[in-house]
Amino acid sequence: MIRCRGHPLVLGTHPTTFEVTVEDHLTANGNCIIGVAADKGCEGLSSAFKQVLAHDDAVLVTMLECGGIIAEVQSRGSSQMMLNHPTDMVWRKSTFVCGRTIGIQSDAVALTLSRDLIHNLSLGKGMIVTLTATRPD
Repeated sequence: MIRCRGHPLVLGTHPTTFEVTVEDHLTANGNCIIGVAADKGCEGLSSAFKQVLAHDDAVLVTMLECGGIIAEVQSRGSSQMMLNHPTDMVWRKSTFVCGRTIGIQSDAVALTLSRDLIHNLSLGKGMIVTLTATRPD
């Protein structure tokens, strides 16, 4: 579980990603960032979680809860995942992987998340991000 909060500049308009960051500031250019002041980035995830997610058959279910609004995002893991970025976690529609990537082939991105969720985040409300990684075996 990750705790973070919104920010007045949360726009939620990026068409291919969304991001949660440890950083506590945001500019209008960060239109993929939906949560700031997170209590961890990819690097802070447990080694057991990382081991499950770092497989091509891994499935990641992300629950975003803010102000009573809940969004569920389905993504895939990858054997290419490094999960070592100290401040950021990025969910991607594509299959691009870098140290910030926590999910690929995501079925939701900033632009497609609930506008009620984005509104609550733009008010600076707290958000809980729950991550569940599984593999078929």
